[in-house]
Amino acid sequence: MKVAVVGATGLVGGEMLKVLEERNFPVTELIPVASEKSVGKEISFKGKAFKVRSMEEAIALRPAIAIFSAGGSTSLEWAPRFAAVGTTVIDNSSAWRMHADKKLVVPEVNAHVLTADDKIIANPNCSTIQMVVALQPLHEKYRVRRVVVSTYQSVTGTGKQAVDQLMNERNGREGAKVYPHPIDLNVLPHIDVFLDNGYTKEEMKMVNETKKIMGDDTIRVTATTVRIPVMGGHSEAVNVEFDQEFDLDQVRTLLENAPGVVVQDDVKAFKYPMPLNSHGRDEVFVGRLRRDESQPKTLNMWVVADNLRKGAATNAVQIAEYLMANNLLNTVAETAKAEV
Repeated sequence: MKVAVVGATGLVGGEMLKVLEERNFPVTELIPVASEKSVGKEISFKGKAFKVRSMEEAIALRPAIAIFSAGGSTSLEWAPRFAAVGTTVIDNSSAWRMHADKKLVVPEVNAHVLTADDKIIANPNCSTIQMVVALQPLHEKYRVRRVVVSTYQSVTGTGKQAVDQLMNERNGREGAKVYPHPIDLNVLPHIDVFLDNGYTKEEMKMVNETKKIMGDDTIRVTATTVRIPVMGGHSEAVNVEFDQEFDLDQVRTLLENAPGVVVQDDVKAFKYPMPLNSHGRDEVFVGRLRRDESQPKTLNMWVVADNLRKGAATNAVQIAEYLMANNLLNTVAETAKAEV
């Protein structure tokens, strides 16, 4: 099982290596890939050193899986070239998410759509992933009609330079800035670029990706995405209107039994999800469960997850695990046999 990690030297790439190791994914040969300036450098995996390789070198090695976290333009250029030699690509960028012929997958929600013919699989946006994991068990029971979501997103979602900007500001140091305003002691209601409709690209990702992942174009979604000066994970205030009336105790039970969900909902003990406690975890944490008293059939909940893990790396590795468990991958040997 040759596995390439494209963008291995980045924040998410590093997290992917960590998750592959922690979950004991059966990597027989790791192929770390990065930009030309990083080729030849070494990264550590399971106590061993591996040299960073170029795209061309990685393709020549014909990995069974290539997990991409290197940006949309890189993915558009190189993912088809990996796929052409039989590699299954799991891409973390937005490049392929809304392509009609590409699957957009959160394993707890829609892994069943995957087949052996899917050679480029899209990993959804981090804020969408955690929301649909919490919504899916409720959608199956009550059918979601409308979602109003406001996000409170970690600077790690922007990358290492954003973390550096936050820490520089916090410590009174000068440095490069990736945000148009200070982020420390501040809140920026602006993630990604603004579109003609006044929403940001991040907000429209949540709208469109939710419908595609949950397989229901009738679900109405409106989002406001906000950057805050934290590093542990993303938080979301989610207001959900259902088609059917619900019982709050049953909602709690459904979530407690849902794959990948941990319910933290004891307000008397001040127990609720926080990014500080989600850091380094793979689960989606849900709490503050309560009725919206302004209209019927509507629930409020608070959803938190580590955006580098479940919002990116873990979700990608879980897709790989599903493909492997269901014999949907070309192994190195099978690929070589097919060539002969």
